[in-house]
Amino acid sequence: YPSEILVQKITEDNQIPVHLHVSVSLQYVAGLKGRALVEFFHSNIAEVENEELRHLMWSSVLFYKTPNVEVMACVLLSTKAIYFLLDDSFVHADEHQSDFWNKENSDCENSSFHLSCCFVLKLNDLQSVNVGLFDQYFRITGHSADHIVTCLTRDSYNTHTFMQQLMAVLSLLARTPSPEPVDKDFYSEFGSKTTGKMENYELIHSSRVKFIYPNEEEIGDLAFLVAEKMDGLTNLPSLNILLYVLAFQVNHVEGSAQNTSSLQPKTLILTSSDLFLFDEDYISYPLPEFAKEPPKRDKYQLADGRRIRDLDRVLMGYQTYPQALTFVFDDVQNQDLMQNLTLDHFGE
Repeated sequence: YPSEILVQKITEDNQIPVHLHVSVSLQYVAGLKGRALVEFFHSNIAEVENEELRHLMWSSVLFYKTPNVEVMACVLLSTKAIYFLLDDSFVHADEHQSDFWNKENSDCENSSFHLSCCFVLKLNDLQSVNVGLFDQYFRITGHSADHIVTCLTRDSYNTHTFMQQLMAVLSLLARTPSPEPVDKDFYSEFGSKTTGKMENYELIHSSRVKFIYPNEEEIGDLAFLVAEKMDGLTNLPSLNILLYVLAFQVNHVEGSAQNTSSLQPKTLILTSSDLFLFDEDYISYPLPEFAKEPPKRDKYQLADGRRIRDLDRVLMGYQTYPQALTFVFDDVQNQDLMQNLTLDHFGE
């Protein structure tokens, strides 16, 4: 049984982000407190009797097989596995991936019984963890395409806490020690780099799981990409990325019964002269080892961009975190700078 301090910590973490909507079944889980939450884990989720629940986190998740469907999940870390408790709506969101989820309980759809899917990634199957820029997200990679999940925490604190807990749990695993490294001479150490590009910073845990962090070159690549989108109007050396944050763009739904709004995931990048919104692929890059071909889309796709000098005012909401910001730009005639050239302006 976990200590009182751990139970209290897990209870405090068991809160759904206020801006995201979840199904009734996950709302039930979020309502559990203290020992009831631990008992729920052991009686409904845990696969073996002696595993301990160590950490709980609510996060949006993406799967490698369904890269366009972001779904809310309750992420539970135990001493044996990582469990992703998902909305049942996710199973029906992408009909093409029905083989990914075994839909055996379809007869429960019309009953009062609320179903949740639980995706399990055993710690023994874990191979690497890629941490995104500025700790806004992380990708967990197993041994196949079915075992790649990205957690979009949009919060460096949550990412950091999960990494600490995961490393602590991995330290308990009894794995065979890796063979002693062969001493390399100077020429083999520095002469075998055919790419000419610095590798990302890697930390190999004692459990042989790789923790891969972005290096400074990723920011440089991103700055170069942003400069390209600006059509060369700014010289690259003076271009500094001041802010990179995973956010949502709010689209108000017209004609709905209630004043509802849909949230579109975007990557917001602020430079000294422009504000950009990108559609970013958080799951496909860097390419997993088994990938036979590159992903169908680029890592960054420009969705919108405006010059800071055209910014008229910024409206701030009064609610608590997450804060809503409205950027109001002047209606400038010359906006060819920001238009997506692939967009057909004369179509429907």
